[in-house]
Amino acid sequence: MSKTTKVVLALSLVAFVSACNRQPEPQPVAAAPIAAEPTFTGKYR
Repeated sequence: MSKTTKVVLALSLVAFVSACNRQPEPQPVAAAPIAAEPTFTGKYR
């Protein structure tokens, strides 16, 4: 094989391996809904 063919084959192999080795992107986590504070009604005064 010629030197050019070896270089092209090596670059193709590196590109293939790097494309297959990607880590999955983390999914955004939905924030928990904020509950309102209970209001003082004066029931037990």
